[in-house]
Amino acid sequence: MLKLISKPAVKLVERYLPDPYIFVLLLTLIAAVAAIAVERQTPLAVLRMWGDGFWGLLTFSMQMLLVLVTGFMLASSPPVKRILQKIAGTAKSPGGAIILVTLVSLAASWINWGFGLVVGALFAKELARLIKVDYRLLVASAYSGFVVWHGGLAGSVPLTIATEGHFSADQIGVIGTGSTIFAFFNLAIVICLFIAVPLVNRMMLPDEKDSVYVDPKLLDDEPEPVGRITRPAEKLENSMPLALLVGVPGLLFLLDHFLLRGGSLNLNVVNFMFLFLAIVLHRTPRNLLTSLNEAIKGGAGIVIQFPFYAGIMAIMVQSGLAQSMSEWLVSFATANSLPFWSFISAGIVNLFVPSGGGQWAVQAPVMLPAAEALGADIARVAMAVAWGDAWTNLLQPFWALPVLAIAGLKAKDIMGFCLIQLLITGIIISVGLVWF
Repeated sequence: MLKLISKPAVKLVERYLPDPYIFVLLLTLIAAVAAIAVERQTPLAVLRMWGDGFWGLLTFSMQMLLVLVTGFMLASSPPVKRILQKIAGTAKSPGGAIILVTLVSLAASWINWGFGLVVGALFAKELARLIKVDYRLLVASAYSGFVVWHGGLAGSVPLTIATEGHFSADQIGVIGTGSTIFAFFNLAIVICLFIAVPLVNRMMLPDEKDSVYVDPKLLDDEPEPVGRITRPAEKLENSMPLALLVGVPGLLFLLDHFLLRGGSLNLNVVNFMFLFLAIVLHRTPRNLLTSLNEAIKGGAGIVIQFPFYAGIMAIMVQSGLAQSMSEWLVSFATANSLPFWSFISAGIVNLFVPSGGGQWAVQAPVMLPAAEALGADIARVAMAVAWGDAWTNLLQPFWALPVLAIAGLKAKDIMGFCLIQLLITGIIISVGLVWF
């Protein structure tokens, strides 16, 4: 049945889903018109919100570009490639490859979202080299594992409210991860998704006549062998001691950060770890630079599109549109149904504000008073917002850009399969938030 349903969904998306750049332009216009029509903002005010906020994600844009680049360099290093090849070799059939890549992506995304995005995409490429399987579904399966990230160890909402002095601490206090990430209802949702998402992907595997394959030679990114070294500069470029003299201190810094100072895992630390592991594992600066040149090719979408999303976020937040949407959706909620409506509202807002931390800043002032007034479980409502943010990433191409860049595909190639996952995971998460 899923195979029959996914076939028209894939064709529909392939036909009508535009390039992510067109998608972000349309979202910009929709947000601007809605701010004028609904919030009674003047065109000049909206224009200023958009322009002033356009560069608000520069730091985050660079972090995301580094997630792509450093993750690619790490995963393309000889030791990591051998590990990926060994794991990929355990898949003996197309169906097995789909299940395996989904499980790897789910596990990696639960640990850290940036790690999951990169590892899933690179593992999909490794499987495609070994097994003849529909490449679109393989990459879509790698991306679908991303749906669990906000219920995992790096979830920005649960980690924010577990931090002393967070912006709503005076209102709700500090809520530990035992009530959010490690709560029964959240772990139950994660476990159900670990079972359902791989099975759904497997059931969507097209027949051979409908499948789209990729030539394994096109996925070959082996560096050219180094020729005879004659110049002193070339000796430095191919010097293993030079790489180790810089790379090892970087790893020592990480040990100090985690073991002696009790530091946490955030995006900057992940990028630092990826980079210095890649420096050590590539063994020479030349090998690292070769991998860098390959990795950077896919970063164009991040560079050009993220500023537009920053502008959209500024319109949504400053005009009051995001708050109005959230207030309307929770206006008819009860104590038991508030987590569900919080989840739905977060999923809608996420299409325009695709940032977990930024979205919580927008929705917390609405959701927390509503939860207190209705006597709802505040921790569960917070996790509902977190899951809503993660859920519609299956439809929003913002987070798929690094995956698509690594895999060499377009959003329309994978979003038809992700649309089916959107419907099924939405049901599972909703039930978990209300009934578990």
